[in-house]
Amino acid sequence: MIHIGPYIEEFINWLTSNFGALFNIIKIIVISVVDSVEWVLMFPPFYVIILLVAFLAWKRTGLGVTIFTILGLTLIWAMGYWGQTMATLALILSAAFIALLMGVPMGIWAAKNPLAGKIMRPILDLMQTMPAFVYLIPAVLFFGLGKVPGAFATIIFAMPPAVRLTTLGISQVPKEIVEATRSFGATPRQLLFKVELPLALPTILAGVNQTIMMALSMVVISAMIAAGGLGEVVLKGITQLKIGLGFEGGIAVVILAIILDRITQSFGNTKRKNIA
Repeated sequence: MIHIGPYIEEFINWLTSNFGALFNIIKIIVISVVDSVEWVLMFPPFYVIILLVAFLAWKRTGLGVTIFTILGLTLIWAMGYWGQTMATLALILSAAFIALLMGVPMGIWAAKNPLAGKIMRPILDLMQTMPAFVYLIPAVLFFGLGKVPGAFATIIFAMPPAVRLTTLGISQVPKEIVEATRSFGATPRQLLFKVELPLALPTILAGVNQTIMMALSMVVISAMIAAGGLGEVVLKGITQLKIGLGFEGGIAVVILAIILDRITQSFGNTKRKNIA
């Protein structure tokens, strides 16, 4: 019998013992980002946020999504889950932002360097196929309970689509265009920022959409380590067998998911039409 669990546990304990200061710095940075976003979302009255999101939906999508946004967010407020929804939104946006901040450069690197791409692929497979609950264990050991381990687990789970779709987008840029750009004397930086990234942008924006959706799918799981938000409402409904409570929390998550999906999807669709 081979048991690798004790070795992994020993490695995690070694990291906790020797890099405690680094984890504290990361904790301070992440909690500052999450709390700042939450403060921005909670400061204005609820109807201001509803109007702003509805205006964005109207500009990016159309009348149908705008009406759904107004009705959906008003329903969430009327059910009494406005604070939990904004806390969830803050956690999702912060985690997705950090995941994209790391994932897009890694995707560019993987596209430019085949060896890096080969090394990253199994790691990304592991990140996507590992049961999400497993991420909670090292997250709690490194950062304790609360929003930070929830954000940490969400970042790991949501990052692979950003890396994969960035790599795919850069790789799909026609070789003829790349060669023509090089023949005109463009530097690698000019080739990347003026040709490859603009042409790959629709695919990268699809990765942004997928990253946000993956982050949203961690809402209930991260609530198990006291991350709060709508996940806590659903979790209470499950653990206390309160069907109505769980259903209301689930409805609020679905409304938030549809609004975020339609709005972020519209950015990629617009870019795709412009390039076509």
